[in-house]
Amino acid sequence: MARPIVGIIGNAHLINDQYPAHAGGTMNSQAVAEVAGAMPLLVPADPRLVSVDELLETCAGFLLTGGRPNVHPEEYGEEATEAHGTFDRARDAITLPLVRACVTRGQPFLGVCRGFQEVNVAMGGTLYPEIRDLPGRMNHRMPPDGTLEEKFELRHRVHFAPGGVFHRLMGAEEVVTNSLHGQGVKAPGPRVEIDGWAEDGTPEALYVRDAPGFTLAVQWHPEWNAGSDPVSRPLFEAFGRAVAEWAACPRSRHLKTA
Repeated sequence: MARPIVGIIGNAHLINDQYPAHAGGTMNSQAVAEVAGAMPLLVPADPRLVSVDELLETCAGFLLTGGRPNVHPEEYGEEATEAHGTFDRARDAITLPLVRACVTRGQPFLGVCRGFQEVNVAMGGTLYPEIRDLPGRMNHRMPPDGTLEEKFELRHRVHFAPGGVFHRLMGAEEVVTNSLHGQGVKAPGPRVEIDGWAEDGTPEALYVRDAPGFTLAVQWHPEWNAGSDPVSRPLFEAFGRAVAEWAACPRSRHLKTA
């Protein structure tokens, strides 16, 4: 039996600073294939190459990956500054309407890091350009030096809302996660439910309130050691179940929810 397809949002990248490519981390594909039990398919996030409608028909679910470029602040009504960093307008043009369509249809997605921020912006929320510049906040960015293991090591605690979605999924009110991001949620969208916070109050886990499908997103990187990490594994397993349920659902039901 064929596995359901999960579209993994790729990032624009220059190989050797010259050759343009769409790239996706191997650990994303491994988490989807080995833990979620789905077939990973890298998506070139560019509206010149793919459309949201095509993606919705081809894939059962989506992994909104992390990425160095940030969501352009014009998408949430603000002007770009140097603190906002670099952008990928092509990815914005795919992922933001894709999130909204998935929410409407009940089609599952899992947001990670930039993907977490995309969900909030797509649903009408705003972002801070640089968390570490805010009073009382710690530096959430990836350490500039060290091995990959050191960069992805567990660095801070996340506290979930008692009895909330993430508390029930993890079986714990507090977990320890890695931290590799500069931006963060400023104002959540009207339907965005913040369900987990770092020690300094930074939002770290969310879902879309009253959505008919799986809409979980996290600010950390659960794809790292997803098969063995006690926080990452249940997240990807739950995502995998949602994807399998969507794939098994009659097409007529999908059309009714679109």
